[in-house]
Amino acid sequence: MTDSRRRRGLMTASALLGGVLMLSACSGGGDSGASDGGGGSSQAKADEAAAKKSSEAQIKITPADGSDNASINNSAAVTVSKGTLTTVTMTTAEGTAVEGALSADKTSWKPTGQLERSTTYKVAASAKDSAGLEAHENASFTTVSPDNSFIGNFTPEDGSTVGVGMPVSINFNKEITNKAAVQKGVTVTSTSGQEVVCHWFSTQRMDCRPEDYWKENSTVTVKLALDGVEGASGVFGVQQKTVTFKIGRNQVSYVDAQTKQMKITHNGAVIKTIPISAGSPENKTYEGQMVMSEKFKETRMNGATVGFTDDDGKGEYDIKDVPHAIRLTNSGTFVHGNYWGAKSVFGSVNTSHGCVGLSDTKGANDTGTAGYWFFTNSIVGDVVVVKNTGDKTVAPDNGLNGWNMDWAQWKAGSAV
Repeated sequence: MTDSRRRRGLMTASALLGGVLMLSACSGGGDSGASDGGGGSSQAKADEAAAKKSSEAQIKITPADGSDNASINNSAAVTVSKGTLTTVTMTTAEGTAVEGALSADKTSWKPTGQLERSTTYKVAASAKDSAGLEAHENASFTTVSPDNSFIGNFTPEDGSTVGVGMPVSINFNKEITNKAAVQKGVTVTSTSGQEVVCHWFSTQRMDCRPEDYWKENSTVTVKLALDGVEGASGVFGVQQKTVTFKIGRNQVSYVDAQTKQMKITHNGAVIKTIPISAGSPENKTYEGQMVMSEKFKETRMNGATVGFTDDDGKGEYDIKDVPHAIRLTNSGTFVHGNYWGAKSVFGSVNTSHGCVGLSDTKGANDTGTAGYWFFTNSIVGDVVVVKNTGDKTVAPDNGLNGWNMDWAQWKAGSAV
């Protein structure tokens, strides 16, 4: 046999032997696998038996464990799928219990009241599946802090009846840089169907109104959906509420500083004319449309608080019992009763420091005076239009006086 044939024979034998070894290896592996498989089958059965003892109920607690800046309104909730809740407890970190309510089908739970800010809460929940097997879940979260949250103080009050000029005015306790997001969270509608647009006077004040005065006897609804809205970097809203107020009769009063008369109208028809005394030539009354924002049966008026001081720095006047005062501007313009002036000035001379004075009696109890009548027949939100004083038009943000901007200007101040 030649070397080449011998080599081929050896290669063939090696190949056959390798094949036998390979088959033996696979076959042996199969036997070993069968043995392991038997052990695996036992383990699978054990796992299956253990699984049968675990509840199928799946509990979810929100916010997630460890969350911070959580909402004080909507964030806390417990839900379960493939089962029903059996117990839910929620406490502060100090152990104070939080009241909550379970849904009728026992698949969800929520606190019944608003949570506190800057507070850590702990939630523990248990549930059962259809086989009666229990599941448990725990979580802890912290609500948003005052430093990381904002609220809006709004006018008018919920349930109030106001005049046709009353805007919705919201003053935020933090500067708002994301105005569009916040404005989208505020919805103002009226049963009159009037379009309502909001206008930002600053980073902290937003007023909303229609193009013309509200329709009398309509109802306005304000929805504040600001919970969780990021008004500025790291600063979130916490309010979620609905406010409604009613619009009363359409009363607008017109003050003419030249004729020194005020005409009170209902739906444009004059119902009464009252003699007045407006600001003197040295202290003219603002002109423009002014909305009544506050009413006081009696109040103190000190000139020093509005810049009228004498050489000693004291107020040019200090009257502690001004009767029937109705505020028109933040800077101190009022329609008010006047008992200290001569009766002859009303209707003939402008003598005030910028207010509109009406004849009145000290004590604010004389029902026969012009001051008493006007105070009694006016409500917050009524409009007083002042003309012919020779002074500038009142600034739109000086009080609730946005009506002194035309509709195009007003809409230009919207962020959406």
